[in-house]
Amino acid sequence: MSRGGGNSINSVFYAERYHPIQAGSIDGTDTLPHDRGVHRALLCSNAALYDPFGDPKVIGDPYCTLFVGRLSHLTTEDTLLKAMRGYGRVKNLRLVRHIVTGASRGYAFVEFETEKEMRRAYKDAHHTFVDDSEIIVDYDRQHLMLGWIPRRLGGGLGGKKESGQLRFGGRERPFRAPLRPIPHDDLKRLGISPPPEGRYMSRFQMPSPPRRKRGSSETEELNEREKRGASSSRRHERSRSPDRSYGGSNSRYSEDWRHSTQDIHSERYEKRRSSRHQHEHDRWSPSR
Repeated sequence: MSRGGGNSINSVFYAERYHPIQAGSIDGTDTLPHDRGVHRALLCSNAALYDPFGDPKVIGDPYCTLFVGRLSHLTTEDTLLKAMRGYGRVKNLRLVRHIVTGASRGYAFVEFETEKEMRRAYKDAHHTFVDDSEIIVDYDRQHLMLGWIPRRLGGGLGGKKESGQLRFGGRERPFRAPLRPIPHDDLKRLGISPPPEGRYMSRFQMPSPPRRKRGSSETEELNEREKRGASSSRRHERSRSPDRSYGGSNSRYSEDWRHSTQDIHSERYEKRRSSRHQHEHDRWSPSR
């Protein structure tokens, strides 16, 4: 076991992937579920009972989508749309409502036209007010965080103290740097990422949302472009280099060309030489 590296209460770290047991731990080092919600989330995770892509109502680009929470139950789509337009062009907005009563459940998903606009809202809209309610915003963890389990199944992040089911590792409640020995072997056995010793962040630093990775089609197109560029460069070099061009000194064609040229010149020289000798002979020979 090793000691944690955080001696300051402001030293924190954030979860890169979701694990129910770790999310229930204030310093990310628990190895046993400490409440029924964590136990339920762990069962769902182990049995793969939650499909983050199984909701047909969820559409749009997750890298351009912002989660908005702690909304007033009186806030409507129009009010939220007006507030979000202050950060960029809104492409789609879905205020989640109760399936029976139609009442707002206090959170929404807002898709912006570009990832840059989403990041602007992620940075500036956190802890602002809409209809006198202080909202929180986060990236689309449902689709971008590996292992995600939602709050309704015992997972999620954040929460209020009075609920008795706080979840750590997110933007609102990060993990604290552990002050006790870190059980690396037990964490590894459970598949839990250990705290990043020596690489903690300040509580006042803003964690960055995941960035889009280059897709396979984009990678193939880039590779093809690089191949075409390399091929064009090689052709250009061949055209400029006398050693590799047709007739160059190191080329097979140059050897054939040089030998054939030498033969032609030799043959012409011999003909001229023979003709000269014949002329001299005719000039000085006595006439009959």
